Amino acid sequence: MTVARLTLDPSFTVGPVDRRLFGSFVEHMGRCVYTGVFEPGHPGADDGGLRTDVLELVRELGVTTVRYPGGNFVSGYRWEDGVGPVGDRPRRLDLAWRSIESNAFGLNEFMRWAGLAGVEPMMAVNLGTRGVAEAAELVEYCNLDTGTAAADLRRKHGVARPHDIRMWCLGNEMDGPWQIGNLTAEEYGRLAARAGHAMRRVDPGIELVACGSSDGDMPTFAAWEATVLEHAYDQVDYLSLHSYYDPERYDEASFRASAVHLDEFVDAVVATADFVRAKLRRTKRIRLALDEWNVWYKSRLVEPEDRDIEDTPALIEDEYTVTDAMVVGNLLISMLRHADRLTVGCQAQLVNIIAPIRTLPGGPAWRQTIFHPFAHTARLARGTVLLPAITGPAMTTGHYGEVPAVDAVATVDGTALTVFAVNRGTEPIPLHIDLRAFPGHRPGEHLVLAADDHRLTNTAADPQRVTPDVRRSSTEVLLPPVSWHALSFTIEEKP
Repeated sequence: MTVARLTLDPSFTVGPVDRRLFGSFVEHMGRCVYTGVFEPGHPGADDGGLRTDVLELVRELGVTTVRYPGGNFVSGYRWEDGVGPVGDRPRRLDLAWRSIESNAFGLNEFMRWAGLAGVEPMMAVNLGTRGVAEAAELVEYCNLDTGTAAADLRRKHGVARPHDIRMWCLGNEMDGPWQIGNLTAEEYGRLAARAGHAMRRVDPGIELVACGSSDGDMPTFAAWEATVLEHAYDQVDYLSLHSYYDPERYDEASFRASAVHLDEFVDAVVATADFVRAKLRRTKRIRLALDEWNVWYKSRLVEPEDRDIEDTPALIEDEYTVTDAMVVGNLLISMLRHADRLTVGCQAQLVNIIAPIRTLPGGPAWRQTIFHPFAHTARLARGTVLLPAITGPAMTTGHYGEVPAVDAVATVDGTALTVFAVNRGTEPIPLHIDLRAFPGHRPGEHLVLAADDHRLTNTAADPQRVTPDVRRSSTEVLLPPVSWHALSFTIEEKP
């Protein structure tokens, strides 16, 4: 067997680990909200109808930031429908997913849930069917104390203190022809700049995220980013990018190497943003928000126009395998590798919809396989990201050609050093970790997610079928095929 070698040095830094990288996403789609995070009458629901079993799993997952309320849903959403007395709220047809929205769960219910979950909200405004005035008024409702119509309306609704939401998305996937009210880059860039200007007049301290391309394979990719930023550069802090990976789109080896695409995608967006920075002669650098990402069996999706209108339809409730979990772990490695510019991430979505957490109405909640690499990376990735030098065997893919079979990154925080690694190949690979630059290192915990059958999933009937093994870490380890690893070491803190 060819040995892979990984060398670490404290001087080879990428940047700090931003806790916002470990975010998620709650959209009014399918069963994410209704019978997901919110189910009045469930045996484990609290007085407000929030599922406490789901809340416990969200805390265990380590989610830091949650984007809300969409997604495609937001482009037809009237936020006023979801506030005030529940009995007075209208039932609406959601055009994005062709389902009935009861509005029983809205802005203030979400903010209560976010407080209990211990997450920072990332709010999206509707720039599909609405515009500047509605976006500014929503900031006023959420963030001003009192003395204005919108702020006093929030107080009338029983919320005395402002929500003080810092991060705001200026629409969602506005380049997509599937999006309600989609726009050209020129149209959207001008609208985002005007909306951002008005929103900052309400609260100058907010952070704004402009829509980048909804996929790196969009025909307008890069040109979209450049045009949007030429209009909105001075108003925004972040540019979004969305990236999903379908196990059935390419050959299986290419799917296992999905992080190769994410690396290239992020690098291309950074280059485009920096081109606009140079063209406009600005000093500010735009940061990136990967505010939708995950493994998604997208080829199985039934398009909204091909479905009947329903209340809370069960949509894209994918069951995840060991291979899917390895890919998710590798995507997190890629995100950490770009921590100098990629500082916000939202895995889509949190519950039921292509999610790490699944539920049954009236029944249990459980962890999918992809829950584990996310939860442990969120727990262990702290401090500063280190970029390792890696040598080792290659694997052949149909879409990306020859790629390294072993991929890894590391973080260091005081005396805690953690190496995150994957074997993307189908043969076991010995890994030698060179820590000579960290004298006095001592082994800690080694988490391994692997199985002989890479198709295994967790289900309501067998929720613990796939869980990480806990071993003692070492600088000499054998990486099983299609496996994810987190190896912790204690080091002598440098003076």
